[in-house]
Amino acid sequence: MRTIGKNRGLARLADAEGHFRMVALDQRPPLFDAIAQAKGITRDQVEYADVTAAKRLLVEALAPHCSSMLFDPNFAVPAAIDLLPARCGLIMTLEEHRVEETPGGRKSRAITDWSVEKIRAIGGDAVKVLAWYRPDADPAVNEHQKRFVRSVGEDCARHDIPYVLELLVYPFLGSANHTADYVESPGKLPKLVIDSVQEFAKPEYGVDLLKLESPLAANSLPPRDGSAASKAAQKEFDAIGDICRQRNIPWVLLSGGAAPEKFERVLDFAYAAGAGGFLAGRTIWLDAVRSHFPDRAAVAASLRKDGVGVLERLNTLTKAKAKAWTARFPGFSEIRQEGDFARAY
Repeated sequence: MRTIGKNRGLARLADAEGHFRMVALDQRPPLFDAIAQAKGITRDQVEYADVTAAKRLLVEALAPHCSSMLFDPNFAVPAAIDLLPARCGLIMTLEEHRVEETPGGRKSRAITDWSVEKIRAIGGDAVKVLAWYRPDADPAVNEHQKRFVRSVGEDCARHDIPYVLELLVYPFLGSANHTADYVESPGKLPKLVIDSVQEFAKPEYGVDLLKLESPLAANSLPPRDGSAASKAAQKEFDAIGDICRQRNIPWVLLSGGAAPEKFERVLDFAYAAGAGGFLAGRTIWLDAVRSHFPDRAAVAASLRKDGVGVLERLNTLTKAKAKAWTARFPGFSEIRQEGDFARAY
């Protein structure tokens, strides 16, 4: 049973019907790259002011159309915390985007001078961590990742704030398709995704909401039309749904930069397996930045037309097919007189 604080935090992330319609704005390297491409410069030449300007445009255009937003502390908060509507939930990222690459796998860490305590202090409704994870990575690397995820879960329990865990499979250092950024691998194995969910759905990690990638590459998913290929694909999503249902953990899908129509197909399979919504970023806003920055008026116009259009299609699909989440508060049968609750909590 989740605590009062965690229940109320999750309720802030969802809409009134219990659907998670969330927009990710914590991306750093993908946004750096989009700005660099638009301006014809390298990633290293992108200026801080350009990143904050872009994030402000994204919040201004998209915040009225989602149930919550995912911010990072170093760019999004200074850029646009004043624009976030009061009714829009605030998820704060904790992890540093610069990871330690080793031959045996990838190690995550928290942003310098940032913590669960600070996220709670600024009024965050949830803490989000991206953990790069492969079950077949070096055991020492996986032990590091497990400790990191577990320690954040302990901090979230201490501060009574929901824990959103994002899991991503990645290519090993030295492999032909290696990249430090998240680019969905067309040949990824569903078992890597499913086994990762199986591990981190364990109670010891304290996760309250899972943000997951599709077990199959978005570009290779068939239509959900009852064909043999469709049924085979559905089994992979159902395996994730079964784990989350057994552990009573709601789950949402990340977009991974998939084309909007491909992501809608991913959601169709996921919702049939019990997913409760999406936490999507680049699929919604990348083209506007990449095509028009630094012309802020043009970026804003593109977001209002195309970005909001994509988001509203995702919203419609989610409201029609996603599993609604409902808060389940602990009972108070042992609270019999004044002072009992304050003493026990």
